[in-house]
This record gives sequence, C-alpha cells and structure tokens, in this order.
Amino acid sequence: MNVEAFIDDVGASHPAATGVIRIVSLVPSITELLFALGLAGQLAGRTTFCVHPADRVAAIAKVGGTKTVNLEKVERARPTHVIVNVDENRKEDVDAIARMGCRVVVTHPVEPADNLRLYRLLGGMFHQKERAEKICTAFCRALSDLQDAATSFPKRRVLYLIWRNPWMTVSEDTYISRTLSLAGLHTQGGRPDVRYPEISFDDALMTNVDRVLLSTEPFPFKQKHVDEVRALTGRWRPPVRIIDAEMVSWYGVRAIPGLDYLKKFAAGLD
Repeated sequence: MNVEAFIDDVGASHPAATGVIRIVSLVPSITELLFALGLAGQLAGRTTFCVHPADRVAAIAKVGGTKTVNLEKVERARPTHVIVNVDENRKEDVDAIARMGCRVVVTHPVEPADNLRLYRLLGGMFHQKERAEKICTAFCRALSDLQDAATSFPKRRVLYLIWRNPWMTVSEDTYISRTLSLAGLHTQGGRPDVRYPEISFDDALMTNVDRVLLSTEPFPFKQKHVDEVRALTGRWRPPVRIIDAEMVSWYGVRAIPGLDYLKKFAAGLD
C-alpha cells in the first residue's frame, strides 16, 4: 500500500500525522498559519515571538525564543511534531529536539511562491488539505494583483535595514529581497556569501541607493531612527521610510495581506 508522503525544505519525507497530534512551532509566521489551517487544538507550544493571531495565541504555552529555545519546555510539551526554520532557529537546538524522538519538520521559504508548497506541506501532513487549498487560492489572487500593479511601478534600488549598530541588510537570495523585488524594489548592499551582511554608509553603497527602508523587525526601527539615518546619509539624500517588516518578511498566511500591503507601499513611495 502506498502511503502519501510530504517533503519538507531539506528533503525529509513525512507521512500524514496519525493518532494524537501535538505540534510545537518555533516559527512565528508558521504558528499563525497553523491557526489559519484550523490546527489550534493541536498546538502544544510556541515561541515568545509567536504573537499572531493576537486574540488566540496567548493560550499556547511558550517554549522560549526562536534562537533561545528552552529544550526542557519543549520536551515537557510532549510534541509529536516540531516545526522549525533554517534562518530562524539554531541547528544545535534542532538537532537536540530531533534526539527527543519527535518528528522535526524543516521549513525554508526563499521566495513568495514557496508559500504554496508550505501551505500544502502542513495542510497535507495535518489533514487540512481543503483549508490549505483555499489559502493557496487567496495567495495566488493577491500575488496576481501585485504583479499586475507592479507593471506600472518604476524600478527602485533600496537599502533595507534590519539592524542597527552594526547596521545590517539582506542579500538578494533572501525571502525579504525577493518579496520586495515583486514591487520593483531591488535590495542593495548584499553579499553572495552572507545572507544578512553588515554594511557601511559609504559611496560604494549609497550612490546605488534610491530609498532607505527601515524594517520594524528584528530591530524595532521607529521615527527617531529615520532622523538618525537621514543624518548618516545626508550627503546622498535618499528618502528614508519605515516599512512594516511583518508584511514583507513573514511567510505563511500573513503573506497574503502582505502582498497587498507591498502593492500599496510601493505605489505610495513617490
């Protein structure tokens, strides 16, 4: 008898879950997706950064941060499945969790279209295929709307800052960069060997920057930082704007309103 298998982002094969299902999610955007898939009752643990849906997530036990996982709390949650992410979680923590005997599902979306595979992976594993397909349909509609609108957007070179002291940006092979590019916003300052490199405000970088975007996470940039960056980049005079990082860096179900947000954000840059 052939048993359907679901392949995660490191090529591991997972059968559909059977029996009692207890999921620990170590990825904020995936915690939100699990709720959207109707799996709240199977969630046994989450990180402190799993804050959506805000009106429901508080009922789920915390097991530490994405990079500060409390392994004892994970074990006490008695998970059958733990969902992790290549960028957000430490490999040593993931390896330790695997030794507990639960099934570890690794995710690593690198571009917006990867959301479709993510929806179907989790929907298939946890018997929510119909909900997953409805989410896929909504995502495809939002993506098509953005792509149609983007035909009229000018191409802009942007410096997307994710951290302060040291100042850090994103490389072109990241989910964030590829999401922004859908709206004609092309990230600068990346390096082929570093996904999240440090940068310096110098001629080599800034002469190729049309806009500076300050993300609201992981560093919580606010208006006072806009003024600070304007002072640092004054000789090049690029406009500086705050951008909602959840809307352009979270995959999962938040990517759907995120595409609409990006469409409106890019349209309003001028």
